[in-house]
Amino acid sequence: MKIASIESIPLRIPFTSGGRSDAGAWGSAGLQTVDSLIVKVTTDTGVVGWGETFGFMSVPGAKVVIDSFLAPDAIGRDATQIEKLMVDLQKKFHIFGRSGAFIYGLSAIDIALWDIAGKVAGQSVHQLLGGSDATSLRCYASLIRYSDPELVRENVSRALKSGYSHLKLHEINLDCVRVARETAGDDIVITLDVNCPWSVREALDMTNKLHEFNLRWLEEPVWPPENYSGLARVRQEGGIPVAAGENASTLMDFEHMLEAKAVDFIQPSPAKMGGLTEIKKIFALANAHNTTVMVHTFYDGPGLLAGVHASAALGGPGALVEWRYFDLEAQLYGDAIIPKNGAIAVPQGPGLGLEPDADVIREYRVA
Repeated sequence: MKIASIESIPLRIPFTSGGRSDAGAWGSAGLQTVDSLIVKVTTDTGVVGWGETFGFMSVPGAKVVIDSFLAPDAIGRDATQIEKLMVDLQKKFHIFGRSGAFIYGLSAIDIALWDIAGKVAGQSVHQLLGGSDATSLRCYASLIRYSDPELVRENVSRALKSGYSHLKLHEINLDCVRVARETAGDDIVITLDVNCPWSVREALDMTNKLHEFNLRWLEEPVWPPENYSGLARVRQEGGIPVAAGENASTLMDFEHMLEAKAVDFIQPSPAKMGGLTEIKKIFALANAHNTTVMVHTFYDGPGLLAGVHASAALGGPGALVEWRYFDLEAQLYGDAIIPKNGAIAVPQGPGLGLEPDADVIREYRVA
């Protein structure tokens, strides 16, 4: 079974988020559309698999890489030899760097090939990864950055009413974090992702101010994100559990992070760091280092499904799924993927278990 074609499909879907957004790692202030890039891989036997790269501002670069470099080299290759193909492509294109658009593009192709493998085998991806009896997983509502205490209050309340008992903030303003905790009460789990803004000294100063809010973890507090020794210092001296990993690429990045004892929670992102082929290795590596994996799933398409399957098969009873708390104008999978009472269904069909809505692709495709 050979790879016959690879098509990259950019989508732009409007969303609302309970108020105006502030500038964040995923876009500018006032962002009102989600840009994503999904990838369709078709075999010479007619089997179709779907993958996804990280989106937003990275879409144009990842599309060029897929169309001009990765697809021409992958077409004609054996679709069943996923790991061999991924290693071959990583080696061939490593001169362009070991992160960013090339790894994002490889991630999408890898996820699509796992989708194909499951369809051919008649098994779900989580079965291919080792199996799971989970039919749903708990989610945490991942709110955008508002930088406005009243908008934080409104949207924390909205998430709680929707059944979430776990929340993620993206705030860097202490008043916003304080309002979130006051609104949620003491029994709700709150994590804080600040998207790499601070020096080590600044991060340590901030941990002193954040202690009172009883955060489950502080995510990516240090710039640059690959400063693992600095991250380790914040973890050791800051008194708040540390999470990181969504900006790490390849197995070696995660090995270096874990060797530095930089994190309590490690967060591989399947659409950014090599897909399912790599993420299964991260779970094994993290287990050897006694570190908890919390998969980064800030997606709505195949990247999200890949994270759900990996968490179901490999994450254990404490697994949580990050749900991007946007109100999208349209969902690629309709209602099938939307959490209910704070839990997301684990698809049980072959491959990723769900097929993207062709009408949504047609309507929101960017020419």
